[in-house]
This record gives sequence, C-alpha cells and structure tokens, in this order.
Amino acid sequence: MAEENVEVLEATNLEKIPGVGKAIAKKLMDAGYTDIVSIAVESPQTLAEVANIGLETAIKIIGGARKMADIGEFETGDMLLERRQKVGKITTGSKNLDELLGGGFETQGITELYGEFGSGKTQIVHQAAVNVQLPVDSGGLEGHALMIDTENTFRPERIIQMAKSVGLDPQETLKKIHIARAYNSHHQMLLVDKANELARKYPVRLLIVDSLTAHFRAEYVGRGALADRQQKLNKHMHDLQRFADLHNAVVLVTNQVMASPDIFFGDPTRPIGGHIVAHTAMFRIYLKKSKGNYRIARLVDSPHLPDAETTFVITEEGIRDP
Repeated sequence: MAEENVEVLEATNLEKIPGVGKAIAKKLMDAGYTDIVSIAVESPQTLAEVANIGLETAIKIIGGARKMADIGEFETGDMLLERRQKVGKITTGSKNLDELLGGGFETQGITELYGEFGSGKTQIVHQAAVNVQLPVDSGGLEGHALMIDTENTFRPERIIQMAKSVGLDPQETLKKIHIARAYNSHHQMLLVDKANELARKYPVRLLIVDSLTAHFRAEYVGRGALADRQQKLNKHMHDLQRFADLHNAVVLVTNQVMASPDIFFGDPTRPIGGHIVAHTAMFRIYLKKSKGNYRIARLVDSPHLPDAETTFVITEEGIRDP
C-alpha cells in the first residue's frame, strides 16, 4: 500500500509540469521518469519514443520541466562540490584497488573493467554485488545489485563464498542480487529500461553489465556494420550513464579485448568499443594476469585521478590484498 502511495505522489508531482495530465504522467512513470529533473535533461526525441508521446508534446513537457528545475543555468564550483558530496563508494574488497580508485567504485558514473579471459573481471563484479549490501561504514551502500548477464557468467555459489567472508547472510545476499540473462544486443539494451523499473521498487545502488560488448561484437561483423554497432553502443552507454545519475548508483561494465596488429612495441591488447566506450566511461581499469592468483590493475583513465598500477589477489573469500 505504501508503495502505491509513493507512486501516486510521484505522478502528482509530474502533473505540475505544463502539458502533463494523469494519462501522460502515468506514461512517464512507466518509462522510468520519476522526477522533474530526469525529464528536464532528456532529449525530446528520446522522451517521445520511450514514453510513447508525440514529439511536439515532448518538447513542450521538457521546456516546462526545465523552467521548473532551473536546468540550463550556470553553476558555481562550490555548488558542484556540494553535489559531489552525495557521491557514494563501494569497496572492491582490496585496499590496494580502493586506493587506485580514490576510495572504491564511485556512484553517478560508469567504471569499465577490461582485460583478457581470466584477468578477474567477473570476480570483481561478483564481489561488488556482495559489497554493495554492506553498511556504509564498512564500504557498502546498503543497497541491491542488478546484473545484466550476457555470457552466463553469474555463479550463486561464488556469491555464497564471498558473503560468508564479509559476515553477510548468504541467502539474504542472493535475494538482493537481481540477474537477467541478455540473449542479444537488443535485449541487452531493453534490460536497462527494466532495470529502471526495478530501481523504483528496491534501493538499487549497483548495475552490472557482464560483458558490455560480447553481443555487439558477435552481431555486427565487418567494417560495413561498424557505424551501426557504434551508434547502438553509444545509446546503450548513455542509457547506463542516465541510470547512474537517476539512482545515484555505480555502473560496472566488463569489456573484452582484442589484439591490435599495428602495435609493435608495448601491450597490443585494446578494449572493444573504441572511442564510444572510452569517452563515456568515467573510470577505465585494465586487468592483467600475473603469477598464480595475483592480478595487476592499471587505472588507464579517470577525470581526477592519476594513472597508476596496483596488485590484488583472487582468493576463495573474494578480492583481497596480496
């Protein structure tokens, strides 16, 4: 009953926007637009398509929302700093990795993990799905995790091991991780919309896509399909960023690599997705195998942290320091 009351309250709030009645408010709610700001920052084409309303109506609604939300005005640096105080962080399980990332995986942005098979990408996202449920003072966000699984990599047995090692109840931990198997790139993109719906029911603070590019790589083959692939990948990345902003959540994506034949010196491996993924991801971490269960993590890109490198280990308990 309480959940229904919240939805009614949100719908009433949207009805304050000029041009929005009860019917359109419901369409906007169903499409994942739960507040005025989320509508104000949307493009008219996307709003019209996603909410199934006319383009002229979408333009009018966005214009009204922007006036109400004061969107489009310049802000001072201290105002942005105040907004940054709301950013949350999830511990990786390793102090070394946390330091590399400035305290852990950051909300309101996308973190990309790329590397060869066995470099630890899936292990890290499993650990994050557990750690997000920890109390804030233990490096968590007391929230749920969503996982879009494109390669059938999720293993509940691994979650049980990791949950026990951090003192969480394994069954309760599993109940707070919601998994959807994506069967193709179109389905993968659709699941981000479903994730927005689920985030209205639960306190979702982490969205995982493992792996981001597998379906796109398999379905769009050859140079002739490259432009179409990059266009769809670009929309997918922006949808993920929007999820991170709307729900103050961490978005973790894993990415495959390929060998670049024109590199004669240094490491020839390059992540799939090119500049589209590179420009949208806030943090990019390159993972490499080392001896035994040791792994090397290199921070390749960050808006405010220096490039650096560290080591961690993958144990039965999860991601830990050497």
